[in-house]
Amino acid sequence: MAETIIIRVQSPEGVKRITATKRETAATFLKKVAKEFGFRNNGFSVYINRNRTGEITSSPNKSLNLLKIKHGDMLFLFPSHPPGCSSENMDVSSSQGVRQIGVPQVVEDEIDQYLMKQDGRIYRNRDQQLCRHSPLGKCVHCVPLEPFDEDYLNHLEPPVKHMSFHAYIRKLTGGADKGKFVALENISCKIKSGCEGHPPWPEGICTKCQPSAITLNRQKYRHVDNIMFENHTIADRFLDFWRKTGNQHFGYLYGRYTEHKDIPLAIRAEVAAIYEPPQIGTQNTLELLEDSKAEVVDEIAAKLGLRKVGWIFTDLVSEDTRKGTVRYSRNKDSYFLSAEECITAGYFQNQQPNICRLSPDGHFGSKFVTVVATGGPDNQVHFEGYQVSNQCMALVRDECLLPCRDAPELGYAKESSSEQYVPDVFYKGRDKFGNEITQLARPLPVEYLIIDITTTFPKDPVYTFSISQNPFPIENRDVLGETQDFHSLATYLSQNTSSVFLDIISDFHLLLFLVTNEVMPLRDSISLLLDAVRTRNEELAQTWKKSEQWATIEQLCSMSRHFSFKTEIKAPHWRAFSLRYIGLHIVEVGFEASLVIYGIIQYVGRELNAISHSKERSL
Repeated sequence: MAETIIIRVQSPEGVKRITATKRETAATFLKKVAKEFGFRNNGFSVYINRNRTGEITSSPNKSLNLLKIKHGDMLFLFPSHPPGCSSENMDVSSSQGVRQIGVPQVVEDEIDQYLMKQDGRIYRNRDQQLCRHSPLGKCVHCVPLEPFDEDYLNHLEPPVKHMSFHAYIRKLTGGADKGKFVALENISCKIKSGCEGHPPWPEGICTKCQPSAITLNRQKYRHVDNIMFENHTIADRFLDFWRKTGNQHFGYLYGRYTEHKDIPLAIRAEVAAIYEPPQIGTQNTLELLEDSKAEVVDEIAAKLGLRKVGWIFTDLVSEDTRKGTVRYSRNKDSYFLSAEECITAGYFQNQQPNICRLSPDGHFGSKFVTVVATGGPDNQVHFEGYQVSNQCMALVRDECLLPCRDAPELGYAKESSSEQYVPDVFYKGRDKFGNEITQLARPLPVEYLIIDITTTFPKDPVYTFSISQNPFPIENRDVLGETQDFHSLATYLSQNTSSVFLDIISDFHLLLFLVTNEVMPLRDSISLLLDAVRTRNEELAQTWKKSEQWATIEQLCSMSRHFSFKTEIKAPHWRAFSLRYIGLHIVEVGFEASLVIYGIIQYVGRELNAISHSKERSL
């Protein structure tokens, strides 16, 4: 049997050990190196010396013994392309335990790319009393501080408990190695697949496939450091539903991520609009219904330069209707987020992962935020912002966390069953003597899972969308008698007579209605208008206003004024059918169908008149 030897191979990403034999050919050895480092083709070279001399070629005739390579020797690998420049030679399907050469080929968010290029250090002026050096010198009293300096963050007003995510990355990538071996690993609570040494769970498990136990720690960083509503109108219109019904309400926050300059390398979630999906709300509960328009809403928001940045819900109970006060129920003596709300937040955050180049999976954590409209210490409505930790996201993703029925402030880590293996989950607390102890998370205080985020309104309001005294109705508010149809559109247009068409049409809920209505959806012909709203370009808006689509919309609105008996002729139990004619869709018999037929007649009349006029000219 040939003698087995171990050869070390050093690359820019570290050292790996390759098992071989003395009689093994150079070609076979290089194939092992390619597999170990994740190369698919010959995208690398291996040398005997560090100065790139003595290259080992892929020869089927030369053995390692002939090349004088002995047990324990160090070889040096150099990729043909710099890390991150090309992925042609990368084996992206290699096992999870092998870290790839270079960074994952992912495109991070614009704000992450921007902050990655910033210096981030906190520069201080020369202290006149303590600094004894020349104006060009530096000492411990005036040298720039790192963005993760805890003493500096604690002395801010108000103090900052969590450093920003990019400051955390700077902390990891600092030092002599510049973070060469940093990898942000996502936690997994599932058994690793592919273990063949024993029967599958529940018959067997081993240390190789068993997930590690989890000890919950308060997260030191946060992915979003501030939430800002562009203006008060956005929040007031959302709260109107509770004011009129007394029922709780839910919405998705649409906006953008920008730099938050009050904290080093921080990110702010700016909220420009709130979309309210179909739901059933009572005074104590909320139930989300299936939303067939969710994909279209995300598409329209993207064309407007927006994205889904979070979710918001109310937890309001009126205390004194004459004073307009609400009950202060969420505090340190009760809870800030219930276990069920933490699980919901974790579910949403898992749906919206944060793209990250330092993670082998290409994503780490989430920027998706949670906002609660609830009573504050002054018995007025306050907006409180939160996220849940990455540990909570993992527990929710792998279905390991449950709420407690009688204690909303407590969660419960599931126990293993024959269907699912659940790793042990611990948290650190203190006993009655003040000693730190480790306890099993059954039950679990959810405060270990929560990260609080400051929620603000700007001194100078910002308006991505126009504000009107008579705004267009918000979607899915039929319970209030506020419906989105051509009658409400006609009313809106008659009450807003501005000469600037862009101001009239720049309403998020109006744009969604134009795209999602069942009578004449404009999904394929509204891109020009969305570009006009995004860039605030009145000329583009006027160009779209002259289109056939808007002319037909105006005809439908004009016709709607003649149908004051709308509710009598539109029976909800009538059977729906579809009719496709001249690019229009009739999806319901009754009032809306009549509007479309009228619009078709007007359209055909204009076309016939144009044809007759052209014939007269030819004669």
